[in-house]
Amino acid sequence: MEVIIAASLLEKSNLWIYQMNRIRSLFQTRKLSNKETESLEQGIKRITGFSPKNMLLYQTAFTHKSMGLQGEDGNVMSYERLEFLGDAILGAVIAEYIYNEVPSGDEGYLTKMRSKIVSREHLNELGQDFGLISFAQTQVPHRHFGNNIHGNLFEALIGAIYLDKGYTDCRKFICKKVVEPYVDIEKLEGKVISYKSLLIEWCQKNKKFFDFNVYEDTGFNEVRHFAVKLSIDKRVVAKARATSKKKAEEKASKRAFFALQDKMSTGS
Repeated sequence: MEVIIAASLLEKSNLWIYQMNRIRSLFQTRKLSNKETESLEQGIKRITGFSPKNMLLYQTAFTHKSMGLQGEDGNVMSYERLEFLGDAILGAVIAEYIYNEVPSGDEGYLTKMRSKIVSREHLNELGQDFGLISFAQTQVPHRHFGNNIHGNLFEALIGAIYLDKGYTDCRKFICKKVVEPYVDIEKLEGKVISYKSLLIEWCQKNKKFFDFNVYEDTGFNEVRHFAVKLSIDKRVVAKARATSKKKAEEKASKRAFFALQDKMSTGS
């Protein structure tokens, strides 16, 4: 019995060592040009300005579950858990920044401003600017991912930095790489983060009936698409198509907003 247990433990240990060697080889280099290459470790140094202590955290932050890799604990290696952690840390740092930067802002104002800074659109922009997708290890072709992959990887990176360097250094990174170059309170005050929410609020305020008629409309596209007809007081004011119901509704709402901008600005 003891021999069987020992053999089982040895097998698991060898599997884990194999997985770790595979991960190291996957992240060894990425192509920059015909002559230059950059490893994940070099990329982390370039992006963050410091040397990582635990590279496994960063390797996990760029591993998609489709790779089928497992950690020493037997759980699937994927950036999703680090993404969850990074989202919370980023939200906390941004909340502290806005709280100190706008002492006159009430709870509602602070919440809206935080939402604008950590919006999916903004996080996707950050991930794209840092070129994080080039480090992603996945069996799924990059072209099949939506834009959200950029923001997901950025949040996972934040989670990895937090676990590797601690809250203080992670906070410094966010302030230096996110707040200073990207956050402008005055510009953000006028930024719309959800045209759908804005439209619904206007309709409710003015007692107008609205309806999002969503239906599947794949057409000749390989990827599944949805179409939506947005009606206000039983009159179609905008149409849109997208790869998800949520995106289609938001796109239609944005078109409706600009079509009705004069009325909405006067509140009528």
